[in-house]
Amino acid sequence: MLTNLFHVVLGGAIGSALRYLSLLALPAPWGTLGINVLGSFLIGLLFVPAGRLGVSVLLLTGVLGGFTTFSAFAMDAARLWTAGQVAQAATYVAGSVILSLIAVAAGASLFHLLAARGA
Repeated sequence: MLTNLFHVVLGGAIGSALRYLSLLALPAPWGTLGINVLGSFLIGLLFVPAGRLGVSVLLLTGVLGGFTTFSAFAMDAARLWTAGQVAQAATYVAGSVILSLIAVAAGASLFHLLAARGA
């Protein structure tokens, strides 16, 4: 229990720092979109091997949980909406959901392709 908690805390700190640095390079809301799509891809890619290696709590819950963020997504969408940028808000919400789902599937497919080739 305490080991898992430590892994979540450590991974969350790493993921949150990576999100912060990423948003310095590409600000919200589009930086948040990119972070969530990349995080979704990485979760799809790493889900099986992380479980096999026993590092899913550290990598998936901690690092990628800290890196991606639904609350930032919701805040960015609300800011666009309240600023009267309704079309951009709708595009951002639809793009975030659709691209993140595609990214998870792409990451999982890549993992299975690489596993089938023995890489």
